[in-house]
Order: sequence, then structure tokens, then C-alpha cells
Amino acid sequence: MSTKRNNKGFTARVLTAVLGGALLMSGFSAAQAQSMECSHRGDLAERYCDEDRDLVADLPMDESEWQDPDTLFFSYVPVEDPAVYADVFKPFIKHLEEVTGKDVRYFSAQSYAAQIEALRSGRLQVAGLSTGSVPFGVNIGGFVPFTIMGTEDGEYGYRMQVITRRDSGIKNLDDLRGKTVAHTEQASNSGNQAPRALLAERGVVPGEDYEVVYSGGHDRSILGVANGDYAAAPVASSVLDRMADRGVVDRDKLRVIFETESFPTTAFGTAHNLDPKLALLIRKAFFTFDFEGNSVGEEFSDADRFIPITYRQHWKDIRTIQQANGVEYTQEGLSEE
Repeated sequence: MSTKRNNKGFTARVLTAVLGGALLMSGFSAAQAQSMECSHRGDLAERYCDEDRDLVADLPMDESEWQDPDTLFFSYVPVEDPAVYADVFKPFIKHLEEVTGKDVRYFSAQSYAAQIEALRSGRLQVAGLSTGSVPFGVNIGGFVPFTIMGTEDGEYGYRMQVITRRDSGIKNLDDLRGKTVAHTEQASNSGNQAPRALLAERGVVPGEDYEVVYSGGHDRSILGVANGDYAAAPVASSVLDRMADRGVVDRDKLRVIFETESFPTTAFGTAHNLDPKLALLIRKAFFTFDFEGNSVGEEFSDADRFIPITYRQHWKDIRTIQQANGVEYTQEGLSEE
């Protein structure tokens, strides 16, 4: 696999910062430079700008707004027990400390909304966001994703699977009619957005043909189906694989009645306003981390490295699904119904 990275968007943001510095040296004050009208924002919140049209927030022109804290906070998606992943990511956190020279602490977010609010407010600098919450993180939290877990030959991703108990009598999507089906959270791609768009195309409309209840997470949906609390659930195949590998659920007692093609998995990235040197060191830490022989490689056994991505390219299908569902990138859009 080529190790060449696509840093076009990052470079453009650095150039924007350099331009801001040049303006300041030409007699503009910091306040004047920052108050210059933003010519393009797209779906981004009012506080962000996207002059380079890469769909993510630009680095602020005013250097006083750049973050370079002594302590970095790292967070992984809140889809399973946070304590499990605080331990899993210890080798990566140690590597991140060595590369950046910063103290790094794990931030245990209890929800997508809490994770994105921490990014927006400057309390979280490095994060892994779930597939469906990435557009919310980008547009309302200033999140800049640049990598996902993958393999040497560039393979990555997971599938949305609709699962049920093998003894439930449910063998296809039509059998879901009149049943109670667990979705995860509003912002989740495989747990809510994808099934709402894709199952409706196949004649089974969530919320009309079956009752939707929100479990609060993929692990809860999977356990709920396994325990008979829900008739079925759309979940991320990667979460089901990890839970089965750990012996939390017995895969032989479950049936997959529908699955999609692969979606991109968790995106890792940074807050948009980090000092460019720090942001570059964080990228270096991801792309030089060795999965072999540690808890990260053991937990994510279908990947062996971090591979580069762009939000514009790799999240195109996710944005299309969310647009089909009428999603608005607001805090309200992250909350459960």
C-alpha cells in the first residue's frame, strides 16, 4: 500500500493561515482579519468557514484562535462500554504522547452529542466518530476527519446488517411488519439512517411497517435481540463481529436477514483549530502507529493500520443517505426522538 497521504485540504488550510498572517503584517489587526467575510460555508455552522471547498472547517485565520494545549484529549465512539476502549487504546495513546510530546488523556463520551459538543467547545482535540455522526461532527463541531482503520491493500469498512434471533421465525424483511425493531440513535448510520433510507426502498418503511424503539447503542441493540427484548435490529457488522469474538453473544443463535455493501467505518480526526504543527504531528502519530502485538490490533483484527481518507470523497454515500432522510446538521438532529 502506498504511504502517500492526501493532505490537500490540510495544506489549503495552512495556506489560509499564512495568508492571514500576511494580512496582519500588512497592517490589518487580528480582529480585522478574522472579521473578513467568509465567501463559502456550505453546510457548516456559522462559526466555521470553508474557503477551499473541501467541506470541512478551515483553520482560523487569527492565530490567537489556534489550540496548542499541554494536554490532549482523545475520544472513541460511544457505541459500547467506554471502559473497554479506554484500555484498548492505551498503546495508541502512548504513541500519540511520544510523537506529539503532549500528555494525552482518554475522554469517555456517553453519547454522540456529548462527543461533538466537546469538539465544538474546545474540550476535545482528537477523536474517532461513528460513521453517521461524522457529518454532524464536521458541520457543527468543526471536526476534520483524515483517517480510518484499514488494511495494506486499502480495504476498510463495515456493513449494515439487520439481525434477529434464529428462533424468532423472522426470515426476511417482510417478516418485520408489525414487530418492534431496535434502532440505535438518531445520528447512527447503520443503526438508523441507512435502514430508514434503504429498507423503505425495499418496501418496508421503519416507523410505519414496524415500530421503532431506540436502544442507545449497537451493543444494546445486539444484546436486546439476543435476549429477546426486540424482534430485530439494524446494526454495524463490525460491532457484532467484535462482540461475538469476545464471547458476549453467540453468533450461531442470530440470523442476518439483510445486509448492505460496505460503508466507511469510524473516522479519526482533529478539531479544526489546532496549531498546524500540532495537527501535523497528530497525523504522523496515526500513520506511524503499529497495530501488531497490542490491544488495538487484537480488538480491531480486521485492520492493520490507519489509512488516509477525505470527508468529501469517502462520506459521499453517507451524506446522500442523510439527505434522503431529511437530516439537518444541528444538535437537535443528534438527539433521540
